[in-house]
Amino acid sequence: MATRYVTAFRALFQLAKAIRQEKLLVHGGSGGIGTAAVQMARAAGLTVFATGGTAKGRKLISANGAHHVFDHHQSGYLEKAVELTGNKGFDVIIEMTAKINLAKDLTALAKRGRVVVVGSRGPIEINPRDLMQRDAQILAMLLFNATPAERMSAHAAIIAGLENGTLRPVIAKVLLLHKAALAHELVLRPGAYGKIVLKPVGTKRKPSSRG
Repeated sequence: MATRYVTAFRALFQLAKAIRQEKLLVHGGSGGIGTAAVQMARAAGLTVFATGGTAKGRKLISANGAHHVFDHHQSGYLEKAVELTGNKGFDVIIEMTAKINLAKDLTALAKRGRVVVVGSRGPIEINPRDLMQRDAQILAMLLFNATPAERMSAHAAIIAGLENGTLRPVIAKVLLLHKAALAHELVLRPGAYGKIVLKPVGTKRKPSSRG
């Protein structure tokens, strides 16, 4: 579970360098990384927009603090979201599915906006002029590239967030360890939300209080 929060922290604050009052779009806000990003950004004072593909996912996004939630299957949703920024666009976009969204993301950025690619399942063609017109950036990351100092900073922030209650891990399912393959399938399905926890087989039950 910490992996998702560290990924979100690194994308938001170590790469995009998001700051208070900036406008953020989390493209896919109901998954493990998405919920973490929404919670962290709201706690840091950003205006949070996020998308979800199911009614259940969108309800979860709202519960986690997003100011504006959209159905990314609905035609014209991105244009409507940009309108709510005063047509200025987003300062930061966290992108979970770059293969589908990246080209459109670039048209929704504000001047000097940043897109951080966290996930992609294939290639995509973009128009560099969309970046040039905005002095914008595409950033990309793999958690494994984080330095020890970056990891320590992220862990410290996560611990503080858990202690003060601004971070609240969302657990979608608890499965036994031998169902790890099923867990991978569930994570990749459309509409997945939160985290799946794997529990070791044979976990001891708490001792009974009876004599």
